Amino acid sequence: MAKRFDEDKTSCKPKKRKLSNKVRHRFPNIMTTLLPGFSIITCTRNSEPWLAESISSVLGQEAVDVEYIFVDGQSTDGTLSRIKNIERPIKLIENRCAGISDAMNAGLAAATHEIVAFLHSDDFYLHADVLKIVAESFRTTRCQWLFGRTLSAIDGQLIPEGYTAPSYSRRQLLRGNFIPHPACFVKRSLLGQAGGFNTQFRYAMDYDLWLRLSLLAEPLQIKTPLTAFREHAGSLSTRERSAAMREDLQVRLAHTGLNPVTRLMHTTRYFVRRWRDTTQAHLPKASHA
Repeated sequence: MAKRFDEDKTSCKPKKRKLSNKVRHRFPNIMTTLLPGFSIITCTRNSEPWLAESISSVLGQEAVDVEYIFVDGQSTDGTLSRIKNIERPIKLIENRCAGISDAMNAGLAAATHEIVAFLHSDDFYLHADVLKIVAESFRTTRCQWLFGRTLSAIDGQLIPEGYTAPSYSRRQLLRGNFIPHPACFVKRSLLGQAGGFNTQFRYAMDYDLWLRLSLLAEPLQIKTPLTAFREHAGSLSTRERSAAMREDLQVRLAHTGLNPVTRLMHTTRYFVRRWRDTTQAHLPKASHA
């Protein structure tokens, strides 16, 4: 089991003086004690094909204290064996089979560090300084949650997002979810206030949580990619896109209120997006030969 995090040590205000290079050299672990720690939660179920890269990206993070938590839903491939062979302390919660929202809530209940992130088993951090960048952003801005961008990992290639995310506002977030799940980091205390993930949702549980968090605190927006989001035929968001879009609308309307004009606007946008998505799916794919 991972060593329990001492919250008292991180409740103090950070020192304003910068550390000299001499101090950094003599005490290389001092930056870890000054930066907030992370609880990284990864939910798995027969995740063996992608898990190694995800694990490697977490274990390779530098200058931060990481509590690594796995929640498994009765995997029958090599997933559990790979997790149990990790050569460092981890937390493993097994036989969690009530859905992804329940699994993430179980991981959250086991978390003890200041900042929580949910990294799916097929996603990975882009470089070794991702968590350091995030931790320093929390420390210097005193934000309660933040999000960055992702790259799409498709057939071994990292592909930039196909659009420019808008500047954050709750109103803009209600128009559509532009906060990428694997690049979002939230203080554990704020997640406690929000109440975690709603287990009624199968696809849009993160969108619902972002909207509830937005009522409590405004996030810091980082415009650089932090995480790779893997797209493949077996991923839930790829396999059941239409159902995910319908649930997105359900969440949006639940947070909109009773104004009929606003509700009609969101519903109209949903049908336009669904029509575009269906049309694009039937277009012939360009040849790469």
